[in-house]
Amino acid sequence: MTAPTGAALAPLRDRYTHWLGLDEAAVLADRDEAVQDIRAMQLVLRLERGDPPSWHGAVAGAATAAALICLDERSEPGGEWFDAVAAYCRGHIRKVTRRARTGQWDALAELPSVLVERAGAQVRAVLPGPVAELDKRIAKLQVGGTDAPIDQALPDLPPPTLQVWVPPEPAMTLGKTMAQAGHAGMIAAALLAGGDQAGLGAWAAAGCPAQAEQVGAAMWASLLAATAEPVAAWDDGLLVVRDAGFTEIAAGTISVIARAPRT
Repeated sequence: MTAPTGAALAPLRDRYTHWLGLDEAAVLADRDEAVQDIRAMQLVLRLERGDPPSWHGAVAGAATAAALICLDERSEPGGEWFDAVAAYCRGHIRKVTRRARTGQWDALAELPSVLVERAGAQVRAVLPGPVAELDKRIAKLQVGGTDAPIDQALPDLPPPTLQVWVPPEPAMTLGKTMAQAGHAGMIAAALLAGGDQAGLGAWAAAGCPAQAEQVGAAMWASLLAATAEPVAAWDDGLLVVRDAGFTEIAAGTISVIARAPRT
């Protein structure tokens, strides 16, 4: 496999600092799209009855899966996924987390997607597309109920690894947290593609590994202070995800902060 360029992510990179600079009212206005234009990436968590997945594994897996599908060789210029990923990145990078079990889960392997497993948690990221044209195998999967207790933190992975920090407040379900981590994975890939192709290639070659952690109030306050100026923060490898406010949390809320993978 040749090193990815992340060319399809260019619109997301261009939009990143603009989005962070909007106030709450502007976020609400900016998120409006015609129904036929809304695109989303579906993140599907395998959730078998009576067998909850690792919270840390699922959140980290979502970050990895969202990055991998955008850095897949099929998402490169000329590839069969390029147009879908590029069109998605030109709008809002909406993500929807769903749950599947048994036969439903097996059927998803037929869709254009990538599968990630971390600490036993299985996450499949499906190629983004118009929500009005959602495949019936996805449409019938439930969005609610994607939750699990926060388990013990996983052992640290060696570099290059994306570090994703989740705030103590506001509370988010696992499904919501996975979506935010997925945004972080994509944003990290987009920013690396714009200035650190060697770092992007090394991360992709390693499988885009990610580490997730819910932090305490003091550390979260420190992270917020460190990312107050997003352009300067990126010089230190720090990026933020700001929510559009469709579900669970208020528009403009910083939902996760991440540190880009380093070799």
